Amino acid sequence: MKIGKREISERKPPFIVAEISANHNNSLNRTLKLIDAAKNAGADAIKIQTYKPDTITLKSKKKDFLINNKKSLWFGKYLYELYSKGSLPWEWHKAVFERAKKNKITCFSTPFDETAVNFLEKLKCPLYKVASFENNHVPLIEKLISLKKPIIISTGLTRLNDIKFIIENFKKKKFKNFVLLKCTSSYPAPEEDTNLKCIEDLRKRFKINVGLSDHTEGIGVAIASVMFGSVLIEKHFTLDKKDGGLDDSFSINPKELKELVVETKRAWKSKGKVYYGISKSERASIIFKRSIYISKNIKKNELFTKKNIKVIRPNLGLHPKYFNQILGKKAKKNLFRANPLKLEDILK
Repeated sequence: MKIGKREISERKPPFIVAEISANHNNSLNRTLKLIDAAKNAGADAIKIQTYKPDTITLKSKKKDFLINNKKSLWFGKYLYELYSKGSLPWEWHKAVFERAKKNKITCFSTPFDETAVNFLEKLKCPLYKVASFENNHVPLIEKLISLKKPIIISTGLTRLNDIKFIIENFKKKKFKNFVLLKCTSSYPAPEEDTNLKCIEDLRKRFKINVGLSDHTEGIGVAIASVMFGSVLIEKHFTLDKKDGGLDDSFSINPKELKELVVETKRAWKSKGKVYYGISKSERASIIFKRSIYISKNIKKNELFTKKNIKVIRPNLGLHPKYFNQILGKKAKKNLFRANPLKLEDILK
């Protein structure tokens, strides 16, 4: 998969996406500052969401539309009220895309229905994200496939059969330009529910690129995902967690985003290959391993004992594996303290 000229695969460091989501706080100026901050932190892309409350739910005060989970960040709110506050006004989208272009950072969106896709196409959105809550929205996905642009799709709230259905639908359409994101759709998500091993399993099981849409607090889980083959990491992003954004509690700030960019690259580099030898950077250190040295002056024909030879650093004498074999044998010549013991010093 490619996003612009950027290859998305295990051959490259993870593609880092800063998700604005509802953290715009109903301010265009703040939204534009978020784009600037994401660019300065080194993110590869900024992502927004494109919907209107009427395209997701109904304006109703019936109990069906009330969030009654006491553990939810949004407990006591009606869906229409929540989505009205969280949606990015469509009239701001052009300014958002223009600011991203000026900053030379990729900008794309998560559309929640076909009207949003039509709107985003006018803005030349380069790729699309399908949210976990929409990954069963077949008409929406098929519309996106028809555009032949890259698709990122989250797998929250899915069982393995659901994921198989998604991939089979792509295969039927002969569509390969997608990345699956392992996702836990709880906010914030507990680390123990993240199950990063699924990234490796999905990659091997379906032979596809897999990344992570991360709703945990901090950046530890996201960095760890690299070791399981994550090729794209999406994190919700805010300017300051004290600003009262709807998603602030599971978002990262600019400092954390910068750390994420740096540390995921380090983690990616550290994966390396299966190699059990002395690495290039270790060669200068090998001298500090242990070897057998003379710890007390030894006369010719004197026996080697634990009192006159010792296993110490540096690594210029005989290998320590010979230590017990040497004990009780005779010195071939006079030997002096602090010299490495050599094979030719031992009388056979």
